[in-house]
Amino acid sequence: MINKPSRAEARKKRHYRLRRYLSGTATRPRLTVFKSNKYIYAQLIDDVAGHTLASASSLDASLGLKSKSNLEAAAAVGKKIAENAKGKGIETVVFDRSGYIYHGKVAALADAAREAGLTF
Repeated sequence: MINKPSRAEARKKRHYRLRRYLSGTATRPRLTVFKSNKYIYAQLIDDVAGHTLASASSLDASLGLKSKSNLEAAAAVGKKIAENAKGKGIETVVFDRSGYIYHGKVAALADAAREAGLTF
């Protein structure tokens, strides 16, 4: 009998597979998404220098969220990360979904970031 990997292990495997091709630079950083059961996080990363250029999460009190783990929260984080990127002069990014399926919260975050002006 073959042991099936857990969902978390399968996601990690997909993430490592994606990261072979995705890399961010200072002019076009990598927009990476992480979601836990309670919160959602986004970061703009310059992989060449190994620095985080901007970040946003549903933990941020300035977003004024009732629930920090729904589609509304994901959209608010997407809008906030786009505003942070615009403040640093970043227009285009490489989207890294971190092995998550492009659906639900991940898609809501990406759509909100696009609507706020990021290009990817």
